[in-house]
Amino acid sequence: MLATLRRFLPYLWPKHAPALRVRIVVALCLVVGSKLIQVYGAPFALQGAIDGMAQGSRDGVWLVVALVVGYAAARLGTVLFDNLRNAVFERVGQDATRRLGSDVFRHLHQLSLRFHLTRRTGAVTKVIERGTKSIDSMLYFLIFNIAPTILELALVLGIFWTRFGVWLVAGTVTMVVVYIAFTRIVTDWRSKLRERMNDLDTGAVAHAVDSLLNFETVKYFNAERREAERYDKAIHDYAAAATTSENSLAWLNIGQSVITNTMLGAGMALVVFGWARGDFSPGDVVLVSTLLSQLFRPLDMLGWVYRTIRQGVIDMAAMFDLIDTDTEVRDAPDATDLKVAKGHVRFDNVHFGYDADREILKGIDLDVPAGSTLAVVGPSGAGKSTLARLIFRFYDVTGGRITIDGQDLRDVRQESLRAAIGIVPQDTVLFNDTIGYNIAYGRADASPDEVAAAARGAAIAGFIQSLPQGFDTRVGERGLKLSGGEKQRVAIARTLLKDPPILILDEATSALDSRTEADIQATLEAIERGRTTIVIAHRLSTVVHADRIVVLESGRVVESGTHGELLAAKGVYAEMWNRQAAEREEEDGDDALVTK
Repeated sequence: MLATLRRFLPYLWPKHAPALRVRIVVALCLVVGSKLIQVYGAPFALQGAIDGMAQGSRDGVWLVVALVVGYAAARLGTVLFDNLRNAVFERVGQDATRRLGSDVFRHLHQLSLRFHLTRRTGAVTKVIERGTKSIDSMLYFLIFNIAPTILELALVLGIFWTRFGVWLVAGTVTMVVVYIAFTRIVTDWRSKLRERMNDLDTGAVAHAVDSLLNFETVKYFNAERREAERYDKAIHDYAAAATTSENSLAWLNIGQSVITNTMLGAGMALVVFGWARGDFSPGDVVLVSTLLSQLFRPLDMLGWVYRTIRQGVIDMAAMFDLIDTDTEVRDAPDATDLKVAKGHVRFDNVHFGYDADREILKGIDLDVPAGSTLAVVGPSGAGKSTLARLIFRFYDVTGGRITIDGQDLRDVRQESLRAAIGIVPQDTVLFNDTIGYNIAYGRADASPDEVAAAARGAAIAGFIQSLPQGFDTRVGERGLKLSGGEKQRVAIARTLLKDPPILILDEATSALDSRTEADIQATLEAIERGRTTIVIAHRLSTVVHADRIVVLESGRVVESGTHGELLAAKGVYAEMWNRQAAEREEEDGDDALVTK
């Protein structure tokens, strides 16, 4: 707990924000002022009023009235100071929440692709949500509940010592120690219940998000009932854990009430016995009752406060765990910006495996001269898409090196590397925003005219103009309101707007029908001109124009040459070409039968 709180202190006391530090100091002064008024103002004013009335004389009525008014003013002052304190401190809490949340979000984008492929998005967002929400409550309770309660206890004990003797002090200290011990034991037990409840809640939310993201897959396999049953089981388990957790609160409240009311009764009885001996006045009974009652109010919340702080620490620790997650791919300390003079790409004896015991690429040598087009083909699992991930440096090679114009990718800054490369991926995923926003994502400072020009270059401008809202048309979650061909053209437009010297086409037309593929293929060939291009493809008909074609099989280059050279060699490429040609003839025959 202390380690987590120490890590959070820089967010609470920011070095470069003196205005926020001033707010913290002012808020603490208001806390002290509130407690002084609460302990020395209201109780003593009420005691004086009671003692004045107990004398039986009506001559001092105005003094009693003044004391009663002072009592009310003191209570008002306490409320005023507390609310001013909240108003002054609110900006501090919100700023700390913002900076910590931003740090976590930035770090998540710096983590490797491996992390994001193995973690559930719903679970990660839930961790961030809980962690940021816990900050405000933790700050409030630590600074405005725990610390003021300790101050108030010290002031009350001082009054009891000087006015009522050691027995009342000893009784109060004993009550507080027993109260805290009982609260901590029960709350620790409840925290374990709550941790299980949170785990079940996270699992339920993660499953719900995962199921909704795969809405189409659920529909394809008539799995609505199966998904509903799984979700129902998840929330049933959560409901059972939540019920047990909430029921345990009753035992905590009952035990706390027994301890505090026992002390209240014993303290007042002690003063009453003193009054019977003539040592104390009737107002002293009211003074003790008021001071203890005021002290009990924050103590009555101690279980909730302790549980909230403890849970907040757990939630913040989970968020700090995200921050502590190792960034697998890092820039070297002396990394420089990539300088692309020509765009010459080389894979030099590249080895790579996602797992140490399973190598995917086994000594790949590829040379892509500036301005040329290299096609990479081969069966599924040969390692084609892995090449694209490596050139973007989503992973680092385990052997060999990849260079651009002689610069090893591990020696340049990732930001400059990715700025020089554009990609049209196999699965185009769009933001749930407008078509214009998705195209403009290629370059943040692009003007509307440049966005429109990119759309024309991708042969999608006519389609966009036919829409009622044009570029302001929203594309839906992951772009599901657009067809496959339309999404691909948006991806092409986005890459055109980026205007990179190096281009990767990763199975860019594999999910499209033949007619749409032919239309988009012409667009792709147009944007390849003048760029160093790597085309990763399964359909060989889309790469016949390439300057050079390499065939990957089991992580190795087994053939290399032009389309004509590879057909003449009658090897793996020729076999693949003949098989796909037969499949195309069969499809054409089926289409002819349907037409007839």
